[in-house]
Amino acid sequence: MSVSLSDFDISNHEYIPTQLFNTAIEGSMYVANSIAELIDSRNKESKSTVLGLATGSTPTQVYDELVRKHKEEGLSFERVITFNLDEYYPISPDAHQSYNHFMHEYLFKHINIKAENIHIPDGTLKKDKIISFCEEYEAKITQAGGLDIQILGIGRTGHIGFNEPGSNIDSTTRLITLDRLTMLDAANGFFDIENVPRRAITMGVGTILQAKKIFMMAWGEAKANIIRDTIEGDINSSIPATFLQQHKQTEVILDTAAAAELTRIKTPWLVGPIKWNNFLIKKAVIWLSLKLDKPILKLTEEDYREFGMNDILVEIGTAYNVNIRIFNQIQHTITGWPGGKPNAEDTYRPERKTPFPKKALIFSPHPDDDVISMGGTFIRLVDQGHKVYVAYQTSGNIAVSDDDAVRFADFVSDYHDILKIDDSLVDSIFSEIRNFLAEKNQGEPDSEEIKIIKGLIRRGEAKAACRYVGIPDENIHFLDLPFYETGRIRKKPVGPEDIEIVKRLIEEVKPDQIYAAGDLSDPHGTHRVCLEAILQALRELKDQEWMKNCYVWLYRGAWQEWDIEDIEMAVPLSPEETDRKRRAIFKHQSQKDRPLFPGSDKREFWQRADDRTRATAETYDKLGLAEYEAMEAFVRWKELDI
Repeated sequence: MSVSLSDFDISNHEYIPTQLFNTAIEGSMYVANSIAELIDSRNKESKSTVLGLATGSTPTQVYDELVRKHKEEGLSFERVITFNLDEYYPISPDAHQSYNHFMHEYLFKHINIKAENIHIPDGTLKKDKIISFCEEYEAKITQAGGLDIQILGIGRTGHIGFNEPGSNIDSTTRLITLDRLTMLDAANGFFDIENVPRRAITMGVGTILQAKKIFMMAWGEAKANIIRDTIEGDINSSIPATFLQQHKQTEVILDTAAAAELTRIKTPWLVGPIKWNNFLIKKAVIWLSLKLDKPILKLTEEDYREFGMNDILVEIGTAYNVNIRIFNQIQHTITGWPGGKPNAEDTYRPERKTPFPKKALIFSPHPDDDVISMGGTFIRLVDQGHKVYVAYQTSGNIAVSDDDAVRFADFVSDYHDILKIDDSLVDSIFSEIRNFLAEKNQGEPDSEEIKIIKGLIRRGEAKAACRYVGIPDENIHFLDLPFYETGRIRKKPVGPEDIEIVKRLIEEVKPDQIYAAGDLSDPHGTHRVCLEAILQALRELKDQEWMKNCYVWLYRGAWQEWDIEDIEMAVPLSPEETDRKRRAIFKHQSQKDRPLFPGSDKREFWQRADDRTRATAETYDKLGLAEYEAMEAFVRWKELDI
């Protein structure tokens, strides 16, 4: 829900100029265009452009657009000089996780930049050479005329570059020890935190602040809290990004998700007068109830006036009228019949009573997202007699450990030995697998044989979970979308082939309901790409007659939950159903105890699922609604509604 801020004075809240875009792509285009305009104008004057570059997932779309401008519009990088923010230490420049490799993969090898104009900290230096290297790095920036534009991401510790909490405002290029949270965030790329280098060489805060122009970008809900603290909080060395408040030419570029905790978005009525609508009234009443720790029906007119919400009373009437209206709206989201209750009045229910039973198609990005994210609803749909289909969009093979792959290959080999089956091919493959893994370099993609084994492990676990829930094998679909099958953390963009596979299944099933992961905080980006494939397929199918009666429900993954004001269907779970959901998650044994890509959260997936759904139920209880053991939440996608 967008809010007009044209009449707002946000200067009392935000200490860095900030621009909001609907998507990360739009924000990235803005930054890329700004860089390209400077390069083009400097080229026309036969002058150099000096860029400070960042790595990580944040700037990749900026680099993609710069590459496109070079190839399609003739943007020349011959006069561009670059200095990268940082590099892990120690690390080889050829390692897949090195920032040297990253920059060549995403940008340098695709443009006409001169090799001598590329500067990246050296992760192979001997320790006694680091200080002199850092001094020379600073000198080279000065000799080049200083940084014209510096682009930045922001870590969840508030670091810019690798300037961790405690970094000084006048710090220069140096060797630094990484914060554990930073290492946890990097663990995905290194296939475990133990493989993440503990140190890095980074430009200092002082070096960054000398740039003539700075763009700091952030995408996704996971960055929302640190963005709020950076933009609205006091300058503090514990959050190095706050030093950017002292740089007069810094712009913060955000997508709507990363901006979610800013005052002008979260509580715009505290910034200035707004035009109230039903969504904002609902959002404000929920916020007030939770802030005062009072059920909605107990809020008073004095409560509304104290927090700048008197206009709601003027528009609607008494506090009682406001309270009962919002209470009823939230109450109507609760249903124990996610597929619709037959022979029941459905005016105020989130789902229709007909047809019954329904055909429900659940899309799961990885082979366990279905039961982790909506396992209770999955169970309800099956128990209540609906015909449920599950489509696993990716193999999930990179999330299986090498040890598990060897264990399963060993099982096949031993099985043949016990049955005295003379199969030299099995022995040969098993031998090749063990030899490959023994010599495998850190981050090296798996061989095709190992990818197959790991994929089969995830597939077998998904089947076991589905059987436990109660759906037949013929309703289980493994799509193995091509964008995922790179064997690396970095995936290909969604392509026509991915969309066609999804589209074909939807046409085959002709579902009355579709469930899809709307979790855009997925640290691997897989959820984001999988959702893109589904939504594009739906757009192409929108003219089909049966599509007009298909509801699309979005669930969240293990990392995030919908805000209460956004929830349109809340499915309560009993203690028994919560336990059944947990047992379904346990069927994914390769992801149990210590999943390969846990993100920064140490909890197991079943624990995250339990905590998240219980927290949703507790919030409903605090608002004065019925008290349940747990709740799964959904938002309806309505783009195709007529």
